[in-house]
Amino acid sequence: MRFRSILICLLLIGSICSFSHAQRVRKSWPLKEDWRFSKGEQEEAYQIDFDDREWESVQVPHDWAIYGPFDESNDLQIVAVTQNGEKVATKKTGRTGGLPYMGVGWYRRAFEVPGFDPEKQRVKLIFDGAMSEAQVYVNGEKVGFWPYGYNSFYFDVTDFLHADGTKNQLAVRLENKPQSSRWYPGAGLYRNVHVLVTPKIHVPVWGTFVTTPYVSEEYASVNIKTELEHVSEGTDISIETSILDLSGKVVAKKKNVQRLNHGRPLEQFLTVDHPELWSPESPHLYVAKSVISIEGREIDEFTTRFGIRKIEFIADKGFFLNGQRRKFQGVNLHHDLGPLGAAVNRSAIKRQLQLMKDMGADAIRTSHNMPAPELVELCDEMGLMVMVESFDEWDVAKCKNGYHRFFDDWAEKDLVNMVRHYRNHPSVVMWSIGNEVPTQCSADGYQVAKFLQDICHREDPTRLVTAGMDQISCVLDNGFAAMIDVTGFNYRTHRYEEGYQKLPHSLVLGSETGSTVSSRGVYHFPVEKGAQVIHENQQSSAYGLEYCSWSNLPEDDFALADDFDWTLGQFVWTGFDYLGEPTPYDTDAWPNHSSMFGIVDLAGIPKDRYYLYKSVWKPEEETLHILPHWNWEGREGQKTPLFVYTNYPSAELFINGESQGKQTKHKEGTLQERYRLMWMDAIYEPGEVKVVAYDSLGKKAAEKILHTAGKPHHIELVPENKRIAVEGDELAFIRVQVVDKEGRVCPTDQRSLSFDVAGAGAFRAVANGDPGSLELFHEPQMKVFNGQLTLIVSAKEAGNIHIKATAKGLKNGETIMEAY
Repeated sequence: MRFRSILICLLLIGSICSFSHAQRVRKSWPLKEDWRFSKGEQEEAYQIDFDDREWESVQVPHDWAIYGPFDESNDLQIVAVTQNGEKVATKKTGRTGGLPYMGVGWYRRAFEVPGFDPEKQRVKLIFDGAMSEAQVYVNGEKVGFWPYGYNSFYFDVTDFLHADGTKNQLAVRLENKPQSSRWYPGAGLYRNVHVLVTPKIHVPVWGTFVTTPYVSEEYASVNIKTELEHVSEGTDISIETSILDLSGKVVAKKKNVQRLNHGRPLEQFLTVDHPELWSPESPHLYVAKSVISIEGREIDEFTTRFGIRKIEFIADKGFFLNGQRRKFQGVNLHHDLGPLGAAVNRSAIKRQLQLMKDMGADAIRTSHNMPAPELVELCDEMGLMVMVESFDEWDVAKCKNGYHRFFDDWAEKDLVNMVRHYRNHPSVVMWSIGNEVPTQCSADGYQVAKFLQDICHREDPTRLVTAGMDQISCVLDNGFAAMIDVTGFNYRTHRYEEGYQKLPHSLVLGSETGSTVSSRGVYHFPVEKGAQVIHENQQSSAYGLEYCSWSNLPEDDFALADDFDWTLGQFVWTGFDYLGEPTPYDTDAWPNHSSMFGIVDLAGIPKDRYYLYKSVWKPEEETLHILPHWNWEGREGQKTPLFVYTNYPSAELFINGESQGKQTKHKEGTLQERYRLMWMDAIYEPGEVKVVAYDSLGKKAAEKILHTAGKPHHIELVPENKRIAVEGDELAFIRVQVVDKEGRVCPTDQRSLSFDVAGAGAFRAVANGDPGSLELFHEPQMKVFNGQLTLIVSAKEAGNIHIKATAKGLKNGETIMEAY
């Protein structure tokens, strides 16, 4: 927020203090309101005079499929999932979330370009993403096609506009084919659309490249390359560039005249003394503002946000940021936002990232696709390193209607857009050219990998390239892994040392790790480790000991990071549950339709595993978490194991005041005993569970108490923030809990709640995190899942938002929030 305020101030100062032609001409705005939408083919919908008055009125970003209904028949697939080792095709239910994302959708709206002068200006439409196979029309004429739904793209529409810039008609046709995805992709104009107006001679979209070739505490050298469009070869160009810090102070400035020759960009070196370096702990940012002039006349002004930091991958020693070695404590994130679907919302993305940072994560992998710009911008601001990933499929198919259909003609275009879009972001530390692509086992697969890697190196020589590889025997034997800069192994922890010995890099990255599965608040007995465990209720145990046939438990990856310098750390699959891929309940197991891999559930509520990761990744902050809950009517006298996740080395457990002994983490036993404290023989009896934690000196450091909850009594509403902005489509998230008379969550309650949002706010969505729930997210009622769910509201205007939750047999829950 602070940085955005500074940028706004800079723009205001510019508009007041200078009346140059360039500053009056370059402008940009999003097209959010006044869209009309229709599902299904409309053959004449691209025409100017098409009657769309009966179409639905929507706001972009918009996901047409998230409103449901959920249905087993939606994208029902009979397939063998080859990357999971399947040989025989079986009936896959819920694989893409059970939502109706397939089909054709049309969007239309009018837009104007005030003061448009076709002789002196260029106008572009920028799409941050459109799902998928976008065909764009302006004033009845087709201006372009872009098939890949995850990529950002733009078209110059200057020559398609009306001469006076008014009453232009924009139409977009999108189509999602069946079996085009392995997870829920969303549907529609699910990311923002922008209009960009520039002078005729201008810095193009993504037309600057800022690097920091030398970084030290004393000074940093900043290199800025600036491209220009619609300017003649041999023209003398004056470029004045200022670098501003967070406070708006100019920390470096240079002006010179350069001649455009042979298509080379303008290039400047500036020196920043005593720079503030970007890191996850201190995400400092700068802005480079460049003013372009020809013959004393200002032509264009362009700003680029960047950071100053140094990244290194050193053989045998690992990854270094600003000279300090660190292991990636990363998570994979799919692009859907749970109950909001794929429609981008900045505050929802920020909430996800904050939950990950609070857990100790310092990196994000954008699995398995190009991210929304908002995510990368937030990672810059909040301090999270990013592996930007491109493709889940190359020239060999995973899905019948997947990206392989477009790879030969579009891969280079897509990769160029991705790299140019995100190469100025300090959070981006690696490019990933693919995930578990079948091409990895092709005889010439290494050539395809080289083709893609060379594009990344050409567009950005400063970052290394990786890929998520799961067929380890193939990639070690056929040269595929050796070709790629950084070896990324998906799972197969038992082969890390083999990869280290056989490959030239002397480094191994856990590009995808874990795939431990669990359902929040669900516990199965007996408590045992198991792969591909199936339970009658279609829920995986939150004891965190169940995993997929190809994967492992968290401790395998913790130990590899702790024990070997040459391991680079990990990206856990996944930070959040996402719609689709309900493994291990993906084979004829409807109604399960969302993943259970997440450390946090689909409602944004942490599972028990969250605290295991926090205890290891954030040891400087106290963690003391007990599981399971202690409401086990009918299990009296039976073994009910108790686990404690803590950053402290040891703890003592008490049940109703009686000591169950002291446990200490140690390396001599199982990997679980190295990172968890476990009382496997604990006997259930209602009452109180107390844990006392001890530090490394054996002194009492912390204590926590868990009680058996009483009968459900009332509803509690716990807002994550008490104020919400009206501007910016900000959302507020409210934890809703069924509690007993003492305010303790009732962990087995599954009753239905209804919601009323009045005053200055509006109901937006609700989610309970149950992967088998078929209740619609956009209806103001839903069952709690094990006593909890999440309510989402938005602000309509300034004032008080009154929120009420009701349920049969319970006292109402009410809260008031402020919209400002």
